[in-house]
Amino acid sequence: MRIPHIYQAGTIEVGTELQLGDDAAGHIGRVLRMQPGQQVSLFNGEGGEYLCTISQANKKNVYVSVDEFHDVTSESPLKIHLGQGISRGEKMEFTIQKSVELGITEITPLFSERCGVKLQGERLEKKHQQWQKIAIAAAEQSGRNFVPVIHLPIKLEQWLTQPSDETKLTLHPRAEHSIKTIDKLANFNATAMRFVVGPEGGFTDAEIAATKSADFVDIKLGPRVLRTETAALTVLSALQLVYGDLA
Repeated sequence: MRIPHIYQAGTIEVGTELQLGDDAAGHIGRVLRMQPGQQVSLFNGEGGEYLCTISQANKKNVYVSVDEFHDVTSESPLKIHLGQGISRGEKMEFTIQKSVELGITEITPLFSERCGVKLQGERLEKKHQQWQKIAIAAAEQSGRNFVPVIHLPIKLEQWLTQPSDETKLTLHPRAEHSIKTIDKLANFNATAMRFVVGPEGGFTDAEIAATKSADFVDIKLGPRVLRTETAALTVLSALQLVYGDLA
């Protein structure tokens, strides 16, 4: 049986007893119904994982003894930042979850002209917290010891103008370049990339022009038009295959 891999924020020290946070304790105590004596693997996002033994467990509180530290990683050598046009309902959650499984480093949800989702104030903050929890759960499930950052949503033009030395890519069905040819770009960076994907309605002509002004290079994935959630995951998979660790 696989040892559960659980995120626990904060300091974890070998040789100590640790009370788990509410989310970790709830997952272990209520969902998995684990008992004292069973083992869990904890990670705090700072690298490596900690093998622990449950010393006390109920539906509200879980205590573990921290037995060993293992300096292991499943992170890709390729750092990828996705700028994702916010999509409706579960599509955005699906994109975040699967992107984390595929090794994304950062995701910034983007408001654009054709974005059909309106978020602000308390509703925006709750949605952002929900997206980050989805990223944590996906990191747990996929065995990552790093939790990708889900940034607060911003406008597309703000994201495009952020200083960056990454390879910058935009999807376009009639682009000259493909993922296989971006290594010929003058400012190509094989270890750090960012790419932007439009919302369900796509980008306007003015927004496409703005990506070019910000030195983003159009790339194509093939002759078919992909849905926004399919496009993001396809680009990520292709980048990991060619420049990362997907084999």
